Amino acid sequence: MNRRLLAITLLIPFSVLSAYAVFKVGYMGILDYHRHSPAGWQVFADLVIACLLCLLWLIPEAKQNGRNPWPFVVITLLLGSFGPLFYLITDKTK
Repeated sequence: MNRRLLAITLLIPFSVLSAYAVFKVGYMGILDYHRHSPAGWQVFADLVIACLLCLLWLIPEAKQNGRNPWPFVVITLLLGSFGPLFYLITDKTK
């Protein structure tokens, strides 16, 4: 399975789940959920680390392929995994 197809396969159910979560608790409610326990802090820290690691890969690869990485960086900082997934879906070099 190529990267683009995998990203689309992940994006569709993840988008539905995210939309449902935002509908039920709001964007800030998703963040707020993690602040009430050390377990929530750990999950949130893990997600931040994973997104930063994605950006460490995404920025050099985008530049190498002549693409502007900054829209994907902003999306990642605001919406997490959506940034790298959109990058992979729109990548026409692989």
